[in-house]
Amino acid sequence: MDLRKHEIEVLKALGELEKSGSRGIAEESGLKEEAVLSAIVKLTKNDLVEVNERLITRYKVGEEGERFLKEGLPEEEILKYSLDGKNKISELNKKLGKNKVKVGLGWLKRKSLADVEKGEIKPNEKAEKWMNKDKKIKKILRAIKKGYNTKKDLKKEFNGIEEGINELKNRSNSIIEEEIVKKRFKINKRGKNVLRDLKEEDTITDLKPSHLKDGSWEKKKFINYDIEAEAKPKYPGKRHPYQRLLDKVRRIFRDMGFQEIKGNTVESSFWNFDALFQPQDHPAREMQDTLYLKKPDSSKLPKEKLVEKTKSMHEKGNEINSKGWGGTWDKKLAEKPVLRTHTTATTIRYLYKNPDPPQKVFSIDRAYRRETIDATHLPQFYQVEGIVSDKEVDFENLLGFLSEFYERMGFEEIRFRPGYFPYTEPSVEPEVYVEDLEEWVELGGAGIFRKEVTKPVNVNNPVLAWGLGIGRLAMLKLGLSDLRELYRSDIKWLREVPICP
Repeated sequence: MDLRKHEIEVLKALGELEKSGSRGIAEESGLKEEAVLSAIVKLTKNDLVEVNERLITRYKVGEEGERFLKEGLPEEEILKYSLDGKNKISELNKKLGKNKVKVGLGWLKRKSLADVEKGEIKPNEKAEKWMNKDKKIKKILRAIKKGYNTKKDLKKEFNGIEEGINELKNRSNSIIEEEIVKKRFKINKRGKNVLRDLKEEDTITDLKPSHLKDGSWEKKKFINYDIEAEAKPKYPGKRHPYQRLLDKVRRIFRDMGFQEIKGNTVESSFWNFDALFQPQDHPAREMQDTLYLKKPDSSKLPKEKLVEKTKSMHEKGNEINSKGWGGTWDKKLAEKPVLRTHTTATTIRYLYKNPDPPQKVFSIDRAYRRETIDATHLPQFYQVEGIVSDKEVDFENLLGFLSEFYERMGFEEIRFRPGYFPYTEPSVEPEVYVEDLEEWVELGGAGIFRKEVTKPVNVNNPVLAWGLGIGRLAMLKLGLSDLRELYRSDIKWLREVPICP
């Protein structure tokens, strides 16, 4: 049997141990674990060693789980305020954030700890007792952090572990579940026979100049090489997968004849809202969950003529067949600086400076909103915005541009559903069919700018417009379930993710 020295050592170690993992074999043989695993491949192929595989579920504390340990569960935070008499949902939304309150209320109802009546949270008699107990899921999280990270480990520490694990799984990114294969190796009957008859020969793996010089190679045996053996994977440097996807989106729009434009991160409310005909006293303004700047607390508005046209459009609709929003338009509100909530502010600015058709531009940039961080929401995200301004374009052209874009992104089935946006009419929401999910996924919004938007900036022809979220697109293309994974330095994922998903 043609075996190398380290393969013989592994066989001897297994002869002593009978059955062991690679670490135990390394300790017994004095070899490095890498050398042991390399030898196991050859010994298994020669039917001298058997491999037993066992699937083990291992847990890590996720980002939300870390937050639970630091700040408490969402329902705990709500009850803490409610039991102190601060039980108005509107107040809690301001203190804790809408998303956290929404999640916390869901768990309070599920655990029958509180009811909601007329916008107020009403804790029941069980709530205070529950607050004083050490929560099982927090105990589990603490145990996982200490290294008790398998079900077997956790069962030694707690009773009823399944219930706690299931609850954590239902809380997005509380724990991360990984399945690992644990291997144990065993010498078989044939291996024992070979080991008994084996004579260790003086073999050469690598022919060196010294062997040729002293002639020792003539008395040694050369090892045969297995050209079908698996090689160690190589991980060359490559661009971040999210950056590659952004570059692909950029390239597609350029190939479709669009010119890229850039805008301001900090915008006045005028450009972010008012120029887009978003009313000053309407929930549409608050729905953005806007991040307003404290310093500076005001920003410079454009030329007075445009400001007056916009004011008139909001108050009475000006000369077009529109009633506007009515009321009194407040210049002070328009001066408030914000972190732009969408890149549409960039395109309306561009139209103001370039009103004459034809225009065909796009923008890929960050937008910002006050969001509670979870698997599908981040306060900062990329958006691709585009417009086509021309005398003859229509709704059919809009659907054509969007279909072309998504087809080039690799989606075969695309459809459009009616939508509503304050500054476009008609409006649509593009959706693509994802086979792995077996469902349609909405990827943004689009429409034709209303005349209330285009008239003040002196554009007298149709303008097709769209704003598409790239984060969700990236999740679909890269096979992710959590948006935050795009920004984590998971070296294993970064190495193994395909360059062309």
